[in-house]
Amino acid sequence: MLPRRYLTPNLAIAALLAILYGPLLVHWIDGWLHKTISIQHEYFSHGLLGLPFAAYIAWDKRKAWAELPNRCHPLGLGLVGLAGLMYLTRLPDWMNLSLPVMLVGLCLSLKAIAGLRLQAICLVLVALATPNQLPYLIEPYILPLQQFIASVAGFLLVQLGVPVTVESIYLFVNGQTVEVAPHCAGLKMLFTSLYVALMLLYWTGVYRSRLRTSLFLGGTVAVSVVGNILRNALLSYFHGMGQDGAFEWLHESWGGDLYSALMLLTIILLLRLIQNRVPTSLNLVVQSPSSSV
Repeated sequence: MLPRRYLTPNLAIAALLAILYGPLLVHWIDGWLHKTISIQHEYFSHGLLGLPFAAYIAWDKRKAWAELPNRCHPLGLGLVGLAGLMYLTRLPDWMNLSLPVMLVGLCLSLKAIAGLRLQAICLVLVALATPNQLPYLIEPYILPLQQFIASVAGFLLVQLGVPVTVESIYLFVNGQTVEVAPHCAGLKMLFTSLYVALMLLYWTGVYRSRLRTSLFLGGTVAVSVVGNILRNALLSYFHGMGQDGAFEWLHESWGGDLYSALMLLTIILLLRLIQNRVPTSLNLVVQSPSSSV
């Protein structure tokens, strides 16, 4: 339990944050669950996992937070004021981004740099789950990934005897066209996979090993790309063969959720494999050649 002298200001700050950002978080969660939010903001649906996890970590660190000396960093008050101005603009993206800015400002205002360091992982998880226009800005630069996925998916279908023609990001199967659009190129799943990977790295403590961390993040990207190639190959096959029910199931229905769950399960298994088979570091011993007598 926290000392009583800390409860009143902490409760006041928590109540103010709930009043300001409670409705905003409800809007995010409802949009992610029912897919009533914009496509760009759907890319951040991993917040359904990350935001509760960040809250749990912050709660777990409450004793360490209370033990830090109360110290205000000048930048903290400035960030709190900036977050307030961003919120008052009533522009959706600015209001969204004001949340991580407000939290960083509060950490600096209450506990200075030490508080910011203590809550660093929580702040990162919140920031990476905050809907913004970053996916829209990235999409024009992932054309090579779209073309690669289309080419490999077409190659796999040819090996199965399916007549397919690939032109840039388009697959033509039996006169039907399937486009590997940015949203279908696995960008959303890549975001989710890397976000969950970050959570797992912290939860397991693997982040302390650069070797394991590098292998895990690289493997996560590979799993995401390979999984999306297989998904696009299946979608092209279903659409080209007139299996509209199967196409809709995998593309829009719970089949897509099942695919995402299997991807995340694969990532967890990959981490377990790395933990069991990969050392925390490579100890290279260089032996000098023995001098001849």
